Amino acid sequence: MTYREALRETLRAEMRRDDDVFLIGEEIGVFEGSYKITAGLLAEFGEKRVRDTPIAEEGFVGAAVGAAMLGLRPVVELMTINFSLLALDQIVNHAAKIYGMFGGQTSVPMVIRTPGGGGQQLGATHSQNIELYYAFVPGLKVVAPSTPADARALLRAAIEDDDPVLFLENLALYNTKGEVPDDLPPAEIGKAAVTRVGTDITLIGYSRMATIATQVAEQLHAESGISAEVIDLRSLRPLDRDAIVASVRKTGCAVVAEDDWLTYGIGAEVAATISDGAFDYLDAPVRRVAAAEVPLPYAKTLEQIALPSAESLHTAALETLAAVGRRR
Repeated sequence: MTYREALRETLRAEMRRDDDVFLIGEEIGVFEGSYKITAGLLAEFGEKRVRDTPIAEEGFVGAAVGAAMLGLRPVVELMTINFSLLALDQIVNHAAKIYGMFGGQTSVPMVIRTPGGGGQQLGATHSQNIELYYAFVPGLKVVAPSTPADARALLRAAIEDDDPVLFLENLALYNTKGEVPDDLPPAEIGKAAVTRVGTDITLIGYSRMATIATQVAEQLHAESGISAEVIDLRSLRPLDRDAIVASVRKTGCAVVAEDDWLTYGIGAEVAATISDGAFDYLDAPVRRVAAAEVPLPYAKTLEQIALPSAESLHTAALETLAAVGRRR
C-alpha cells in the first residue's frame, strides 16, 4: 500500500467507525484533494461530512476549532503547511490554548493534516518545513509518520485523541510503499521507533529523513560493516527523549537529520536532549544534517543541492566515526 492509500483508507475507516468524524478543507470534495488523499470520500459520505471550503484558512480552521469544542472530531486538510501560517492564530491561540484556559471544561479533538517539504519544484513559499513553529507550542501534539504503516497508525491515534494534533506529511513520501496490516492498532503518540538496531552510531530522523537514515544505515553496513542504529522520532511533540538518550548511551555517537533549517531546528532540540541525558557517553560531538539556510530555489539542480540527502548524512556519519577512530 502507498503512503497516500494508507491515509485515504484510514480516513474512510475512521469515518465509518465514528459519525462525529468529518473532513473539512479546500478542494477535498469534488476535486478529491490536491494530492488525492480524499478521493472517493465525498461519494461515500456526502457533503455534510466532506466539506469543501473557500480559500480562507483562518476561517475554516476556526470553524473546525468550534466544531471540536462542541463534540465533533474534524479532520482539517491544509493544502500545504505553508498555508497554515494564514491560520496561525486559530492553531496557536485557540486550538492549543482552549483546554488549559477553560480549566479542562472543553477539549479540542481535531486533526490538521498538511503536507510539506521540498524536492517538487514548487518554489520557496510552497516547499518549507516549518513544523518547528508548532512543535514549540504547548497544547498541540505534532506527529510525522515516515512509512505507510505509521501513516495509518498515527492518523488513527490522532483522530481518536482528545487534543489537537498537527499531522505532518512529506510530499516525497506519498508514493512510497510498505506493508500495512489490516489490524494495525493506533500508535502511541510521543513514542519513537527504533527501526534498525545498531551499536556504533545512532542516526536520528523523522518523516522523509527517517527513511533516508535507514537507507544510509544499510549502506554503511554493506560498505564497511558499520552497525548504525536508526531512531524514527515519529512524534515531535511530545518528543521521546528516553528513546534518544538510551540509544546514544549505547552507541556513543549521533547524527541528527532533518528537512528543516539547521538554526533553531528540531535537531537542535534533539542535540540538547542528548547533551542533557547522554553527555558523558558521547565519544564525539553530535552532528546535524539539515537544509541549506536559504529560501528553497525553484531550479531543480539548486533545489537538490539545498536539501539534505543520503549522501550528506552518509558523509556526516563517516566523519563522526572517523573522529573517534571507529571508521573501518
